[in-house]
Amino acid sequence: MRTLKTLRPGADARVARVHGEGALRLRIMEMGLTPGTPVRVRKIAPLGDPIEILVRGCALSLRKADAALVEIM
Repeated sequence: MRTLKTLRPGADARVARVHGEGALRLRIMEMGLTPGTPVRVRKIAPLGDPIEILVRGCALSLRKADAALVEIM
């Protein structure tokens, strides 16, 4: 399973599924990371956490733990 956490800066993908449960899963989906949505990794912080992504025309920062819940295709 490939996740958003594994992408390098400049890489594009589409969201396949959001794992997790409860409020965390809902919050990730509310940020626009729904199945079928294209995403691009813009940059990764020097120590590797957080990851900045572009989704639906907005820049979002996600912790690596949250990015690992987003399965991509």
